Amino acid sequence: MWRRNQTPEFEVQPAHDYCVLRRIVMTIAMSVALAACATSQPAPVPPPPPPIVIAVPQPTPTPQVVGMASWYGPGFHGHRNAQGGIYHQNDLTAASVAFPLGSRVMVTNLDNGRSVEVTITDRGPFKKGRKIDLSHKAAQMIGMLDQGTARVRIALISKPPGTRDVGAPLRYWVQIGSFSQQQNAEQVRRELAAYYDDVRVVDVLDAERHRYYRVRMGAFATRSAAETRASDSTRFGFPVVIITE
Repeated sequence: MWRRNQTPEFEVQPAHDYCVLRRIVMTIAMSVALAACATSQPAPVPPPPPPIVIAVPQPTPTPQVVGMASWYGPGFHGHRNAQGGIYHQNDLTAASVAFPLGSRVMVTNLDNGRSVEVTITDRGPFKKGRKIDLSHKAAQMIGMLDQGTARVRIALISKPPGTRDVGAPLRYWVQIGSFSQQQNAEQVRRELAAYYDDVRVVDVLDAERHRYYRVRMGAFATRSAAETRASDSTRFGFPVVIITE
């Protein structure tokens, strides 16, 4: 029997289905919206490639000479050196045939590690078995005055352009005069060039910054060859000197 205030069961079911359907639609819509937001973000930037490492060759080793050093001072003070200047025992200079004249070298006393930078301005040492003669001041700075000699390492810093490499055989030149005026040197060069094809003028600065123009012939591989040329060129009446470099 049907009652007035009783709700039929068939009226409840459609409302329930509607709520469930609505939740499903909202869930799908939210998923689509989230997916759209995720896809709209910019793609991550890939990391940069690792840097390319290029091998750089090592520089040429510094030419070095290891051997005995001695020093010279009072007996040579005030005398002219092989470079054309005047030797002063309190200057930081040295004599050596292992390096070209005008070279700058670092001399290190291997007994105490003390070093000094000197300029090669003279030829020597003339005692067998020694590699360098230091000035009085340079020897004092590396602590070898009292013992007179020391075992040292000599490292090249710089050398004049065009000079022989360290360790290369010595070369000999015949020098015909040294002039303070370039035109005088050129005049002698022209006179000698009529007889020899290896004459040239060398522009040199001595230790006191004085400029000289020297007329030279060579180079000669042996001293005997240089001596032969020197003997032949004495007929021109100019002072002749054999230079070792």
